[in-house]
Amino acid sequence: MEADNAASDARLVDEARRGDQQAFGQLVQRYERRLLRVIMRFIRDRDVAEDLAQETFLRVYERLGQFDTSRRLGPWLFRIGVNLTVDHLRKHQRRIRWALFSERTIERTPEPEISDPREALDLKQEVQIVIEQVPEKYRTVLVLRDLENFSTSEIASILDRKEATIRWRLAEARSMFQRLWVKRMQQSQDSVEDENES
Repeated sequence: MEADNAASDARLVDEARRGDQQAFGQLVQRYERRLLRVIMRFIRDRDVAEDLAQETFLRVYERLGQFDTSRRLGPWLFRIGVNLTVDHLRKHQRRIRWALFSERTIERTPEPEISDPREALDLKQEVQIVIEQVPEKYRTVLVLRDLENFSTSEIASILDRKEATIRWRLAEARSMFQRLWVKRMQQSQDSVEDENES
């Protein structure tokens, strides 16, 4: 199946290089939902994420002539998208950090079994807040592997790193996430207890 997609991508890239807009449109259709989802793991603002996805496809289109069709398109495209997203985050890092630390919401510690959909949303928001605290080079690997289910070899290709480096960063990222998660849940619990005492 993966080989079929790679061959299909290569054919569409060749057609797009010859000016076939529909071929490029098919590539966009094939990758846009997953690309947007990946970008939104880093950036909560859907409009900004959509702009970054659009910029990714624009850059892919402009660089189609440089793409080696013997390689897979997906990792190349996601590398461009992740790099644009990381660049955006770096430019806006101060604002993001301020927003993160000025958040005043107090969530209760989630239960293992979630029956209320609002609690699932709270959990998702809590996970996002904690993920944003993981340093960028670790967060990128964590998001791509654990939230988007890319293989370590795909992530290595996307980030242009060795698989061993990706596995190490993933282990570090998971460890950091766990420590940050425990800390956040403890802070939430302490806040709830303080509020109940008042």
